[in-house]
Amino acid sequence: MDLTLYAITDRFFIKGMDIAEAVEIAIKNGVTVVQLREKDISSREFYEIALKVKEVTRKYNVPLIINDRVDIALAVDAEGVHVGPDDLPVGVVRRILGPDKIVGGSAYSVEEALKAEKEGADYIGAGSVFAQPVKPEAEVIGIEGVRKIKEAVSIPVVAIGGVNKTNAYEVILHSGVDGISAIAGIFDGDIEANTKDMLREIRRAFKERRK
Repeated sequence: MDLTLYAITDRFFIKGMDIAEAVEIAIKNGVTVVQLREKDISSREFYEIALKVKEVTRKYNVPLIINDRVDIALAVDAEGVHVGPDDLPVGVVRRILGPDKIVGGSAYSVEEALKAEKEGADYIGAGSVFAQPVKPEAEVIGIEGVRKIKEAVSIPVVAIGGVNKTNAYEVILHSGVDGISAIAGIFDGDIEANTKDMLREIRRAFKERRK
């Protein structure tokens, strides 16, 4: 799984645009993983949206990760599930999904990251790097906190939380992570331009790190 640019959907930023259409724009311009995140809709609606998004991700051979909902992931045969500290434990999700699906876990600390890794996570979403409008209650751990998580685990890590085209270079360069996960940084405004700009900054940082 290429974690370079990991998009998380949010209908607040998509502002009435069809979610599948927004996801396709993002993928066509460089997104490498899509997480479908829906918090305040019925299971039926979530399922129907997931089916449409799955058609798009399958078309471009991009993994679809479902936020939290193991049942929805199984129903649409998504590639995996991402869970946070308040969701089902990583180990439980791994038992339900089996060894062939992707399981991601959020971590705000080294301890949480190590626990998720031990329980079978394939990757860690580390952050919040910066304060963010989507989850204003999320703990901000900064680039240094993300770097500590990356150094502590042996599985891939993506940085999440307030990362956009203006700071992605700095985050990648100084934290050592394998990619950036973004919501507003991709879907707030011009999706095509946001995605292209973010990917350019990520690649520039990767190039600098290899020197």
